[in-house]
Amino acid sequence: MCTTKESNIHLMKILITCFFLITSFAIAQQATVAEFNIIGHKKLRASFVKKISNIKAGVVLDSTMIKADIKLLKRLPSIANASYEVLSSGNNTYTVIYTVEENFTIIPSANVYTTNDDEFAYRLGLFEFNLFGRNMTFGGFYQQDIYRSYALNFRAPYLFSKQFGLAINYQDLTTQEPVFFDNTTSNYKYNNESFEVLGLYQLNYNNRFELGINVFTEDYEYKFGATNPNVPQDLQVNKLLYKLIYEYNNLDFNFQYVEGFSSVLNVQHVTSKSEDLLPTFTIGWNDFLYFKRYGSKGNWASRLRLGLSTNNDTPFAPFSVDNNLNIRGVGNSIDRGTAAVVLNTEYRHTLYEKGWFALQGNAFVDAGSWRQPGGHLDEITKFNSLRVYPGVGLRFIHKKIFNAIFRIDYGIGVSNNSTQGLVFGIGQYF
Repeated sequence: MCTTKESNIHLMKILITCFFLITSFAIAQQATVAEFNIIGHKKLRASFVKKISNIKAGVVLDSTMIKADIKLLKRLPSIANASYEVLSSGNNTYTVIYTVEENFTIIPSANVYTTNDDEFAYRLGLFEFNLFGRNMTFGGFYQQDIYRSYALNFRAPYLFSKQFGLAINYQDLTTQEPVFFDNTTSNYKYNNESFEVLGLYQLNYNNRFELGINVFTEDYEYKFGATNPNVPQDLQVNKLLYKLIYEYNNLDFNFQYVEGFSSVLNVQHVTSKSEDLLPTFTIGWNDFLYFKRYGSKGNWASRLRLGLSTNNDTPFAPFSVDNNLNIRGVGNSIDRGTAAVVLNTEYRHTLYEKGWFALQGNAFVDAGSWRQPGGHLDEITKFNSLRVYPGVGLRFIHKKIFNAIFRIDYGIGVSNNSTQGLVFGIGQYF
């Protein structure tokens, strides 16, 4: 005759056995990936695509994971578009196939514009966005804007793993910059020679970080305009910059169309050996971008930038008013500020599309306000600080070459003391 204790032990054994049987059955019933293949690639290496994808042979089949992989692939400069297919292999196993359409990624760039003195200026560049078939970027540019400038850039987001990468940048930039003080303007030859190293970390599909250091030398040389005993006419200073970038990216690309939201925060802390002239300061700005599809051919795009610098009392203010950066038609570096609020919003509509080519028209409004050096934040809300420039433009798009978008915009100012003008460039304005 069994005792109560023996009965309990026997019952426990039965329950444990049942648990393992049920668990084993559930695992056996889960669909798994037997094979994972990449097709359609030419220069891009299949091993690279597999390296950055979460789907692997042997894992549980997960459609959410696959869709996230496809969204990530379509963001890469080397890929024009991507799709997937799931085929049964029998016994509840499946073959997953990613099909990629590659971009041509050796891209020349050219920007042509005139300075505020109506002098001819240009920037010529050449970049490879899929170096070694591993989505590395290498290239540089040469610029003639009264003075000569050049830069070299290397960026490998997945150099060490699917999460860790590296970026190295060198720049020798020389321009003529306006300096504003005492309601007057002076013009300086400005040179910035810098060397930067950034560590890149991608937390997941939507979140990434950059952290690094920039060693640079700034050189200001007075050329013409107003003077002030408290504003040096010649100044050279060595600086050290610590940089942090955080990006949230939930954008979905389909050739020239974009949908979703992203946010990019850039914070920089700058130290200087000449604390009496150029004290330590922190500068930060955040770009909020929102894209919405309308029908089969329409796309609304908006960018809001909020920027603030702690060096409010310097004549060498960091935030520029420039039609190549933020307000189309306003002119080339016509003003500077120590805080900024800028909104760019436009409606893009595909007028013609056939094969690899698309013609897109757009209507836009660019608006912004800046805090002058030495001013207060409430200046940004005042009407006389506001610049508003509506306009129209065209985009000539090659759908199979990365960033091969030639744009032309014409902006007309409707605020006080406004200008108007054409702006040319490569790539969407934002």
